[in-house]
Parts: sequence; C-alpha cells; structure tokens
Amino acid sequence: MLLCVLSLAALSCRSASQESAAPDDLGRTSQSAALFEGARLIVGDGSAPLENSAVLVENGRFTRIGKMGEVEPPDGALRVELNGKTLMPALIALHAHPGFRKDWSPEALENYTRENLIDYLNRYAYYGFGAIVALGTDSGELAFELREEQQTGELGGARLYTAGRALGPPDAGSGNPVMRPIAYDVETEEDARKSVQELAAKKVNFVKFYVDDRRKTVPKLRPELYRAIIDEAHKHALRVVAHVYSLSDAKDVVRAGVDGFSHLPRDEQADDELAALMKEHNVFVMPSLSLQEAAITEQRPSWFDEPSLRETVPAAVLDRWSGSLAARDRSDLERARRDYANVQRGLAKLNAAGVRIAFGSDYSSLHIFGFSEHREMELMVAAGMTPHQVIVAATRTAADILGLSDAGMIGPGKSADFVVLAANPLDNIANSRRIESVYLRGQEVDRAALRSAWMAGPLR
Repeated sequence: MLLCVLSLAALSCRSASQESAAPDDLGRTSQSAALFEGARLIVGDGSAPLENSAVLVENGRFTRIGKMGEVEPPDGALRVELNGKTLMPALIALHAHPGFRKDWSPEALENYTRENLIDYLNRYAYYGFGAIVALGTDSGELAFELREEQQTGELGGARLYTAGRALGPPDAGSGNPVMRPIAYDVETEEDARKSVQELAAKKVNFVKFYVDDRRKTVPKLRPELYRAIIDEAHKHALRVVAHVYSLSDAKDVVRAGVDGFSHLPRDEQADDELAALMKEHNVFVMPSLSLQEAAITEQRPSWFDEPSLRETVPAAVLDRWSGSLAARDRSDLERARRDYANVQRGLAKLNAAGVRIAFGSDYSSLHIFGFSEHREMELMVAAGMTPHQVIVAATRTAADILGLSDAGMIGPGKSADFVVLAANPLDNIANSRRIESVYLRGQEVDRAALRSAWMAGPLR
C-alpha cells in the first residue's frame, strides 16, 4: 500500500537545528507544532478572508488563528512562510462512488477491493479533500472497515464515510448497470424498515434511496415505501438522501420528510414551490452538475488539458475517452442538454431562495476522482453561485450535514485539514486547482510520491 502522508517535519523550511521525530509504524513522523504565516486565509464560513494571517497547528489541530505578529508559536515550532498564497479548509464531497474503476479500465464489481478503495482516498487527498461520502454503492464490510481504521489512525487519505447500500425497487437502483445490483430491493414496507434497520446497525452516515424510473425502463419506488424508509431512518437518528429525477417527485419527497437530495430535478426546472418547501423543511441539495456536463459532452473537453489533471491521469487515457465521445446518440444528447439547462436554472433559483446548497459531483464516464469535484465547483459558479458560496458549500455546509464538528472550517480545535493554493479562488474558482500542498490531520500529503506512482502505473 502506498502511504500518502508526509509530516510537517519533512518541510524544506525546517531548521537544521531542529530534531526529527521518530517515524511511526506507517512511516510517518509528526512535528508537534507549526506556524503558517502570511497567507490569505479563507476560514470556510463565508466571512471575509483574513489577509497576512497566522495559523498555528499543534498535534494535528488548529490552536490559534490571527494576523502575522499576533500568534506566537511554542519553542521549536516550524515557521512556514506562505506570503502570496491562499490557505483554505480541505474540501468535503458528500456524493461519491469510489472503488469501481481500476487502472482506468471500465468499472466492474471485481475492482471494488481494499487496495483500489485506498487508492481513491489518496486521489481525493491529492486534490485537497479531507473527507468523502460513498453514497449508496458500498457492498459488504470493506468501507466500514476502512472507516474504522481511519478513526483509529491506522490509515491515511481523505476520510471515508458511507451510506452503505442504497434502497430501491428490485433491479432499479443506480443508473450505472455495474452498481445497480448493490441496492437493497424494496417491495414492501417491511422490506424498507428491515433494510434501514440493517444500515442503522452498521452506523451508516446517511440512508439513500432512489425514486427514478430511468426513462420508464424500471419501476419507480412508491411513495408509501419511501415514507417508511424516511420514518425508520429518523427513528434511528439517520439523515436521508433521495435520488430523484422529476420535479413532482421531489416535492412529494420533501413533504415526506427527506433531509436532502443527491441531484436537482431534471425533467423540469426547480420552481418557487419546491424552493419554498425545501427552505421550510431545511432540505439540502447537491447539484451534481459535472454529471450533467459529462452527459452533454460530445468532443474533447478543454479541461482535459489542465496541468493539474495531467499530473494524475496518463494522456493515453484522456485520448481514449475523447475518442468515445463522437459515438454518442444524438437524441440522448438533446435530452441531456434539456436536463442540464433545467439543473443550471434550478440551482440558481434555489440558491437565490436561500436553500442549503451542499457539495458532491456523483460519478460519470468522464469522472476523475478529486479533479472532477473541482470542475463541479467551477460549474456551480457558472450556474450563478459566487466562488465564496461554493467554497462554503464544499466546506462548512458539507461538514455540518455530515455531522463533522472538527472539519469544514479553520478555527481553534478543528482538525488541521487544509489546502495551500498558489492563487485566490475567490477571484476565480478555477484557482482551487492550483494546489501547492495539502495537509490532513496536520500532516502533509506526499503529492509527489502519489503522482509518480500513478503516472508509472499500468493502463488497461
């Protein structure tokens, strides 16, 4: 297994007079304190950035925040100069489906292995993510085992959270045929409640269900069944996320008590009634715009040439994917364009109405784990959100929804999960990809080692 972290002691600014700490069993070392000075600080709560900041990290947590000259580090602490840089919280993605693609081959159930899932966590960490949620496509015990290992400090990478298996009618789960059989089959209220009880026993982080007939090719989950799912989940203090396609279903699911959506409605634009219902019931939504963008892409996208993408994906893979786009069905493209327009306008309406916007990008044929989430941020801005609103959605709001009291913001007592950027994402959200370093739990991710290993790996 490739280890994905370096310690603060590995920084080049470390004084030669400082004594190195002994490595632990994972090959990591820890520096008890470091002061990061001079950066523009984006806290994550939407407040104005703090220029010329000073951020003290001790034992993997933020302890003091202030202006340069106001924060005095303890004796022996590292001092890291970040003049001209931007420091912001690590990102959190609430909608991911890791583990099914290996060495850029087509997705398959046999790819869902410990080694591959750890690789995904490293890829998310590389791109500045402190946590992700596998939203409904985790079969067996593997995700739960990895979650436990991270909680005990045995495993690095982005923190993994899971909804376990989603729920839907028989053979009507995920839109991806490979992932579809993973969902619980729900035909009766007893099925619904029993499935939720099994998930509760595993201490899932969300419960997810599907309400989508996939263009009338599968049965749709009946209202009495998703009401039973929501009711049973709430009895176990679990939040419920719904996958919906139609506007009418979205409204009924809100009335049934759902906590959030993994997509916006696509058959019609979200309207004033849905916005009012979501605001009244405090329902959040993950736009998943990059999924919709992938569905309308019919020629090589310009972002395939992004330097930060080419650091982790071989050119041969991008060339192969580009060649597959021209064969797309024209009628599918037209429908996808209508859906995408509805999603863009719907996001603008819900955001203007004050509905809680969270963050997650789902999965597509063009998905590059970690990078595509940065593309998602860019698309959210293009749909009408400000860069600062998008950053809040992907930090504090996502952490609050996931119940992470120690993540999503930079402040005393929080886990030292943060990203150092070469440019200001508030000026241009695409600057979120200009990553110079990533720290998780106070340790620097060894991005160079990860990059070298990925680019030397096999292609299939």
